[in-house]
Amino acid sequence: MAKSVLGIIGGSGFYQMSGLERVEEIALETPFGVPSDAYYRGRLGEVEIVFLSRHGRGHRLLPSELNYRANLWGMKALGVERLVSVSSAGSMREDIAPGDLLVANQFVDHTYARKPTFFGEGIVAHVSLADPVCADLSRDLVAAGREAGAKIHDGGTYFCIEGPQFSTRAESNLYRSWGVDVISMTAMQEARLAREAELCYAVLVLVTDYDCWHASVAAVDIGEILRVMRLNVDLAQHAVINLARTLGSRTRTCGCGSSLRDAIITDRAAISAETAAKLAPIIGKYIKS
Repeated sequence: MAKSVLGIIGGSGFYQMSGLERVEEIALETPFGVPSDAYYRGRLGEVEIVFLSRHGRGHRLLPSELNYRANLWGMKALGVERLVSVSSAGSMREDIAPGDLLVANQFVDHTYARKPTFFGEGIVAHVSLADPVCADLSRDLVAAGREAGAKIHDGGTYFCIEGPQFSTRAESNLYRSWGVDVISMTAMQEARLAREAELCYAVLVLVTDYDCWHASVAAVDIGEILRVMRLNVDLAQHAVINLARTLGSRTRTCGCGSSLRDAIITDRAAISAETAAKLAPIIGKYIKS
């Protein structure tokens, strides 16, 4: 029976994965530096789970300080094929209320201080991000959330800002006019890198507040965010457990696993052995070091 490996990146409030059996802690150093924390590998039924706390134990890392490339390289090196990102966010729509969950299917990137690609330094690749999440994994995640009893929105645009400050009222209203659905600070870079690493990617958004555009909100209140977050995390944990059971040993049939097939533009003869070795988990099946 084929082994299915599901990666989970836990965001604010989602610092550990419940229900794992035979857990081992794995500390990695990568060619891109040190990930946010140690990885925890265990099992949920037939599925192997690899969990990483995005901000580190104790929530030590700002969104701009996260080593996204190391985090995703580590997931790929540990055999992950499908990756779920759990991300807290503010709502930009009246009908997406605090306490709801949302599985995003589009992104708008408004960051400026992050490394968005594994490539460069002598190798060029251009993957498609027209549809930045895996439709199959997102569909299964929505179903798993509903089974957990969550009010979950199927699809929506995730607007990613640099942070760490929340928006001004003028910014919040401007972003709403752009038609985005939720606002947060982390998942866009993960989506970019997951596509380059040929991972199926889906993001489970935990809606904690209405940002500062809403008439009922004096300002974004971190205390209220944390209160709602604690309620959301329990639902998210159950959703992920349900997802693992659904996936079982099912093999992937989407196109995520071949995203790089025609994307590497650089002449193979021009790629150094050092670069090929550094990116071996990402490009190894296309370029031998």
